[in-house]
Amino acid sequence: MNSPRVRIGILGFALVAGLSAPATASAADTPVAPTVEEQRLDKAAPQEILRRSGFDAVAPAFARALGGARSYAEARGLVVRRGAVLWQRAVDRAQGRGPAGGDLSRDDDRPLYWARLGMTRELRLWEPSFGVSDSQRAALLGELERNSRGQASVRYPCGGASKRVLVTGFDPFTLDRDIRISNPSGATALALDGTVIETAEGRVRVEAAVFPVRWQDFAEGTVERTLKPLLPTVDLFATVSQGRVGRFDVERTNGAWRGGFPDNENIARTQTVPVGDPASQPQWTSTTLPHKAVVAADTGRFPVYDNTSVTEIPAGGSDPVVRADGPTAGSTARAGGGGNYLSNEIAYRATLLRDRLGLGATLPGGHVHTPVLQFGTGNTDPATGAVTDPEFVRNRLDIIAQVRSILAVAVDPSGQDAEVDVS
Repeated sequence: MNSPRVRIGILGFALVAGLSAPATASAADTPVAPTVEEQRLDKAAPQEILRRSGFDAVAPAFARALGGARSYAEARGLVVRRGAVLWQRAVDRAQGRGPAGGDLSRDDDRPLYWARLGMTRELRLWEPSFGVSDSQRAALLGELERNSRGQASVRYPCGGASKRVLVTGFDPFTLDRDIRISNPSGATALALDGTVIETAEGRVRVEAAVFPVRWQDFAEGTVERTLKPLLPTVDLFATVSQGRVGRFDVERTNGAWRGGFPDNENIARTQTVPVGDPASQPQWTSTTLPHKAVVAADTGRFPVYDNTSVTEIPAGGSDPVVRADGPTAGSTARAGGGGNYLSNEIAYRATLLRDRLGLGATLPGGHVHTPVLQFGTGNTDPATGAVTDPEFVRNRLDIIAQVRSILAVAVDPSGQDAEVDVS
């Protein structure tokens, strides 16, 4: 995902023990100020995106419903339901079900992002008569994030598909550079969630979820919390994010290093990737996706590369060195093939979790970087450009279609042509 070299993919969920107990008001029971992400909501482009997608009514309706809650338990149920409804509405829109709600392309991931921020802002500012503690408000925010990102709705129905695939995407990022930005990995997650790919080996069910572009959420274990119960049940997983201009990359190696690029809260982190049991933490993890088959296949208009480069500090050395063919023995990570931002980190965490679950020899999984999603010629100035144009839409649709084809090859390396059934 989010490789700082070009663009730039969660929520820290609070403990939920005692959620059904009534809250007691205290001096600390005060609304929480909007976050940096939420403060961008009132700018012209987000408001236009919400209006032109029909998602502008989501946050006001949520605020009204929340205002009618008579207890913490009732508020929690409301938050869970409304979060799940937002995710499903975005999925349905992306897959052509129901009214479009406006003239933006249905495949657009941005209405989900901005509508979710509208809901989280309302939840931070909410002042119920029965009072909520800081920890309870944090738990509600966690529930809203998890449910509105599809993380709680991954389901593989019994029967009907011979294999199961899990895909993750990311929110838009680098919004202070261009607030109009879209993330094709998030759009791909919406387009593929719940779909079926027909391959020579049978029907493949795809489920998807989206992650935030925030260092702290990753440190608090959102990736592991979401993926740990799922990886033992799937036949392939792919973490996906936006990467380099004009190309796809299957990232061969992931590094245990955060390079300090600011996230969507404008927070930077430069450190070893923080994980549980750091004493057993490797500097590098590797893809188990069938990269040779993926690179060799004709999956779409963009070239696909097997990216083997990393940046390391060699054993006994002190300065970073770029290695074209992967890390050397005993080296310290400074960047994986996918860089040292959150795209590399989700790939590192997911593949480390795969290995710690004892699935490294049997479960294909790893990271795929998509091309950068670009606006059309004449629409590149963030200050004066439109929020969409025909080339922008075409590029996003082509990227989504090619990710689908890459998954079809990866889950069935025999290379048979695949068709997609979104029923």
